[in-house]
Amino acid sequence: MTHVPQIKIPATYMRGGTSKGVFFNLTDLPKSAQVAGEARDNLLLRVIGSPDPYGKQTDGMGGATSSTSKTVILSKSEQPDHDVDYLFGQVAIDRAFVDWSGNCGNLTAAVGSFAISSGLVSAERIPDNGIATVRIWQANIKKTIIAKVPIMNGEVQETGDFELDGVTFPAAEVEVQFIDPSAGGGSMFPTGNIVDELEVPGIGIFKATMINAGIPTIFLNAADIGYTGSELQGDINGDPNALQRFETIRAYGAIKMGLIETIEEAVGRQHTPKVAFVAPPKSYTASSGKSISADDIDLNVRALSMGLLHHAMMGTAAVAIATAAAIPGTLVNLAAGGGERDAVRFGHPSGTLKVGAVASCIDGEWRVDKAIMSRSARVLMEGWVRVPGDAF
Repeated sequence: MTHVPQIKIPATYMRGGTSKGVFFNLTDLPKSAQVAGEARDNLLLRVIGSPDPYGKQTDGMGGATSSTSKTVILSKSEQPDHDVDYLFGQVAIDRAFVDWSGNCGNLTAAVGSFAISSGLVSAERIPDNGIATVRIWQANIKKTIIAKVPIMNGEVQETGDFELDGVTFPAAEVEVQFIDPSAGGGSMFPTGNIVDELEVPGIGIFKATMINAGIPTIFLNAADIGYTGSELQGDINGDPNALQRFETIRAYGAIKMGLIETIEEAVGRQHTPKVAFVAPPKSYTASSGKSISADDIDLNVRALSMGLLHHAMMGTAAVAIATAAAIPGTLVNLAAGGGERDAVRFGHPSGTLKVGAVASCIDGEWRVDKAIMSRSARVLMEGWVRVPGDAF
């Protein structure tokens, strides 16, 4: 029997924030995968190693977690005053599905670096030394993101002393600004309320802040669902009943936010919305063994991604946290002590993170001009990925 040989595709494997993903230049993809559709999805699934019933992604580039089962496609921007178009695909691990419904804020930190190194940013916009401002069009959510990328001797500077909890080694700091981060257009609060009662049949009625900022997110009070807000991954991910309860809450929240019309649709939209729970500051020991003092944080936040508690914090969810914290009366704001604030430092399973946002209320509608955070990024490997030629 004759088998189709493998093909090789130029690719770069990068860490961005606390995530990893395979980055492609759009023009390097096979022609059939340069446009949205089944061929592109099948190609990315095979690159990552999904679907994998063993849950390991051994035969692909994925790392068997939501943070490491990611793909990015970049191209010269078609938008005025932007440098690069950024398309993100979250690849499911155990089934044949690529979710294009949202952004990855962590990998955003690597987009500017890849764009510069790949020649997608005009040379006159890159200083010999200093900071290059890369204007990114986030194609999934139709939003502008600004990345401040350090440059040394005309090339991206990746090494440095900036430390990011959830990442073992220090690297160069990359400031990321999310401009008008309300996700997907429309109202930042799709129900019109900063706090709602979310009724979940068979589970209960919960106070919830449902916000479109960075990524659609449902915030709950930890105490209302039986948690302290200081949990680590093992406390939740080993409990199938808890995970099913969170997924049910997520599905009913998605309906209330207008993201889906029926519960059945939730399975086809795993990446969004996110579910997170918040609590006032409480001391705990992070997954690395680092002691986190309640005196050093404003609140604790835990968030789920692709059905599991995240090991740190998704970058887009951090934008939602920053935005909600800046708006008095949201559950996030109240957990942080209430009042007006333009920045918070929150505790997550791997440590802490500081995020900022400036909010204003105009004609009864809340607006956030931008949310800001610092991440880091680094090329891990570059060259080609190989896939069977008939995989797509």
